[in-house]
Amino acid sequence: MTTARERILRYYKGTEGEAVSVQLVDLAEQAMRTQKFRLTPFLDPYGVEIAETVAASYDGLTVQYDGGYQGAERQRAMFTHDAFGGKPSFDIAVIKAEWKSDFCYLTHRDVLGALMGLGIERDTLGDILVASGTARILTTKQMAEYLLTNLTQIGAAAVHCEADELSAIAPREERTKEITATVASLRVDSIAAAGFGMSRSRAAADIEADKLKLNWQSVKNASVTVGEGDILSLRGRGRVEVVEVRGKTKKGRVGVSLKRYI
Repeated sequence: MTTARERILRYYKGTEGEAVSVQLVDLAEQAMRTQKFRLTPFLDPYGVEIAETVAASYDGLTVQYDGGYQGAERQRAMFTHDAFGGKPSFDIAVIKAEWKSDFCYLTHRDVLGALMGLGIERDTLGDILVASGTARILTTKQMAEYLLTNLTQIGAAAVHCEADELSAIAPREERTKEITATVASLRVDSIAAAGFGMSRSRAAADIEADKLKLNWQSVKNASVTVGEGDILSLRGRGRVEVVEVRGKTKKGRVGVSLKRYI
């Protein structure tokens, strides 16, 4: 009989989730052996899905998530054995970086680039919330101390960092737009074009440039077929959910209902 570990690793083998699945299975099994808990690094939505699969594969194991504020996209998972009665912390902190916005406009990419330039691993960072002249950086408590000392420059701007309160972060309020369209087929480039309001050739170019993801994984081919419940995310443009596939029209096109998250 195959073990839960073997089933999970075989399922994700060769996918973008392979390395994450190994890491999460290891943490889950440590929680099972010690009958305590294990905390993961920050996970993207695909990693959260993997964590859910892992937890469901082990009897007596539960999983909880926290990204530091309501609606966070990147979250830490906590695997907890049912016998453990404590209330451990997710150890999440937020650093506020400030700069003179009158002289410099910085984007999410600029902030992330500066953090990567310091040698910081992406999985120690949660969401990065950029506004005019400020960026709130969700991270581990241990990494927060490092950022306070070492993050002094983002792009051409000198920055000042200080510890902030998680309670100061407003819940994420996602705006949505309902889209009804007919497409030539359920190919991912057709759905992306309809959902993001662009041409199929532009969608194909974004796929080629690895800007478009399907269910949080890179799209290797524009001809991949999508279905109800699938999520398309385009860098800088938000997400589109395939809500309903309505069948073919008299002209042979496919009717779809989409929801765009802006």
